[in-house]
Amino acid sequence: MPKETQATQQFVDIADIKNNTVILKGGGLRRVLMVSGINFDLKSEEEQNITLYAFQNFLNALDFSLQIIIHSRKMNIDAYLDNLKKREDQEENEMLKNQIAEYMEFIRSFVSQNAVMAKSFFAVVPYTPIAIPQVSGIFSGIFGKSSKKEAGKDEGFEHNIIQLNQRVDQIINGLNQIGLRAVALNDEELLELFYNLYNPAEIEKKELKLEK
Repeated sequence: MPKETQATQQFVDIADIKNNTVILKGGGLRRVLMVSGINFDLKSEEEQNITLYAFQNFLNALDFSLQIIIHSRKMNIDAYLDNLKKREDQEENEMLKNQIAEYMEFIRSFVSQNAVMAKSFFAVVPYTPIAIPQVSGIFSGIFGKSSKKEAGKDEGFEHNIIQLNQRVDQIINGLNQIGLRAVALNDEELLELFYNLYNPAEIEKKELKLEK
């Protein structure tokens, strides 16, 4: 493994990603929700006050912490340009073909001089399991310690996931009442998100979208 990768992993507090859940090295669990945005400035003053009041009530109703992240990255327009190129190749009208080519050149020139940023909104829902002291001494080896320990570990993880999912449902329902749509990221989307977060010098490999 490259030294750069090893050095990065030492500073990342993630032990694993499975069951659409981020598992931290300390045992904590996190679900990441992608949240839609609203154009607050286009709302009337009354609508703005209603939205703020609803958001305040939403936060006050929570009995656990919630992390809200706004992530801005340079937008990857390669796929858009590829589609334009295909459209140009398929176009039989020479005038339209030239217009598409000129438009593609304009987009390339504009992006090279002006960074086109994509802004994403995330809510991170936490759950930290209660640590139960391990049994030690003469009774620790009775009745198949290893097998019971593994079974208890699996059952405990499933229980923690259920508790975390209940919090996720509460957050999604609360945001829906404000007019915001929230979707929990799956394993692949979580890996994509953290790759983008820890590689800020690169353009987004794939844009995350609210498609569910």
